[in-house]
Amino acid sequence: MSATLSFTAPTAHGPRRITLSYARAGAGEPLLLLHGIGHHRQAWDPVVDILATERDVIALDLPGFGQSSALPEGIPHDLPSTTAVLAAFCAELGIDRPHVAGNSLGGLLSLELGRQGLVRSVTALSPAGFWSQAERRYAFGVLMGMRRTARSLPLPLVERLSRTAAGRTALTSTIYARPARRSPDAVVAETLALAHAEGFDETLRAGRSVLFGDDVPGIPVTLAWGDRDRLLLPRQGVRAKRTLPRARLVRLRGCGHVPMNDDPALVARVLLDGSRAQSAKALSTSLSTVAL
Repeated sequence: MSATLSFTAPTAHGPRRITLSYARAGAGEPLLLLHGIGHHRQAWDPVVDILATERDVIALDLPGFGQSSALPEGIPHDLPSTTAVLAAFCAELGIDRPHVAGNSLGGLLSLELGRQGLVRSVTALSPAGFWSQAERRYAFGVLMGMRRTARSLPLPLVERLSRTAAGRTALTSTIYARPARRSPDAVVAETLALAHAEGFDETLRAGRSVLFGDDVPGIPVTLAWGDRDRLLLPRQGVRAKRTLPRARLVRLRGCGHVPMNDDPALVARVLLDGSRAQSAKALSTSLSTVAL
């Protein structure tokens, strides 16, 4: 079920009205899903049905992305503002400390929600914020190039390219290890989402100074990295593990930066295991992935 929610969120500039779009499915403990920069909630579609067998799944369009409006004028699309909006969104839905899983920017936001004690568990897939300055400049350069391409291509050309495996590879191979598996409709929709994302430029600008340097104590944390991630390189997972020494770090074999489409069964298993209250030993046994 897709819906739009308007609510008042606290910000550094006082309470502001926010409108976010989301989809909800399943039953069980709540699991909030957060996508990456320039993407939309449909990035999670390949795994939602699996997750919904055990979880009340809420896939959200972040502010300024997908069908969600940008933050009001004067409110930066930075980590504190977006985290406050997400906390207010959960409160408006009556969700008390959901599990949260995020990819890239969404992974960074998930870890920040965990650091603030606002969630039950965190699963972060290739989270932002563990880069060196050179790696950040590289990633931001790639993202800006993708954005320029998405905005420059006429829709008929995007539709034509999406109908062939070679065309889907040309459009999406930066974020998917197996781009030919992506459906033509999904490729068109995510190209348009990137082109039209109101929050893209300001979110990217705010990210220039972001380094996640704190532990997330008291809750289960899983870090997962695609071993074919070409945007946030897998070695950043090792850096993240040093910052979060109690976290479980797993490799997503054969997966790229956005792994949900590359191997839905594997990613869903990692998310479900990560949201179960297990000891580190039990989690290690239950996952068939290999530590980085």
